[in-house]
Amino acid sequence: MAASPPHLGLEGLTRDLAIAILLDGPVSRAELARRHDLTPGTVTRLVTPLLKAGLVLEAEAPDGPRRGLGRPSKPLSIAAGTHLFAGLKLTGASVSGVLVDMSAHVLATGQIELVGRDPQAVVARIEALVADLAGGRALAAVGIGLGGNVGPDDVVQRAPFLGWQNVPLGDLVGARLGVPVALANDVAGLTEAQHWFGAGRGLDSFALITMGVGVGYGLVSGGHRVETPDYGIGLIGHMRLDPNGPRCAQGHTGCAAALLSDAGIEASVAAGLGRPVSFDECLDLALDGNPVASSVVSASGRALGRLVAAVANIALPERVILSGESARLAEVAARDVAAGLQEDRDPLADEVDYVVQPSDPFDWARGAAVIALQRVLLA
Repeated sequence: MAASPPHLGLEGLTRDLAIAILLDGPVSRAELARRHDLTPGTVTRLVTPLLKAGLVLEAEAPDGPRRGLGRPSKPLSIAAGTHLFAGLKLTGASVSGVLVDMSAHVLATGQIELVGRDPQAVVARIEALVADLAGGRALAAVGIGLGGNVGPDDVVQRAPFLGWQNVPLGDLVGARLGVPVALANDVAGLTEAQHWFGAGRGLDSFALITMGVGVGYGLVSGGHRVETPDYGIGLIGHMRLDPNGPRCAQGHTGCAAALLSDAGIEASVAAGLGRPVSFDECLDLALDGNPVASSVVSASGRALGRLVAAVANIALPERVILSGESARLAEVAARDVAAGLQEDRDPLADEVDYVVQPSDPFDWARGAAVIALQRVLLA
């Protein structure tokens, strides 16, 4: 693998302007000055080193009449290809990965099965996948997302699906690859991807609810993701949504995990049909009018609406994003979601702005890549 490029080393206002150009470019110097309460001359002075370093590019000035004297302003945009990042989604069975540029545009994808859950065996598979994604190109950093608790020093404090406790995965991967490594809970990564490049872009606050193997929750407030040591526990999964609902694996009655996770919905439909059934089959059966599947999916949709209402009532976000591999539930049971929302919202409250964005393993991996990108830029 090629050697890693040097750290960007951006600080203060220069860093802030680089991030603004990345997220909002092409953008004029005048607009940057207005947003950051700076003089045009100060913006030019701060941006010049970025232009010389090739991190920022000047676009051609727009055609047509211009106001004022002097040469027309040339919009600034990030040189996305100057730094590349690998993002990985680690599960108990495989590693999915993406290669992205500085705009988080996916350039390559790949997936590799695990041959064992021993940390060294997992690191070896990570190394193989990253080498394949990079194809000899230099990487600025590698991000890894997983379901579990991640400590401040990129230590996996707890990952039940791997049977890990206190595994220094960041150091292990960094030593093997020779590039900086950023570890994060997978929901945190997906939240940041939505924050910088997705449905949460430009919003001061939004909430993310993910559905799949479990039920996850991320929150951005005041322009920053809310962080807590309990991020990887899946606390929202314990929230009771139906006192008469099914029990989850931990014995909670009618909680989000029992009503909204893949396993919870599959178990309820399978019990009624007397045979195993996959999550997607549950939804397909409901669409076809199967009474058992329709009843379960309807109850889950209503529970999802109540969960969205609870998040909207308590966190007061501008938007709620529904994502994860099982977010299709919100589309199939849209009427029930709306009914659950209405049930738990004040009639005078504004309509909740929620969007549905199902995700696959590569979307989760892209979230990890965004964590790595942020680590390099924000340092």
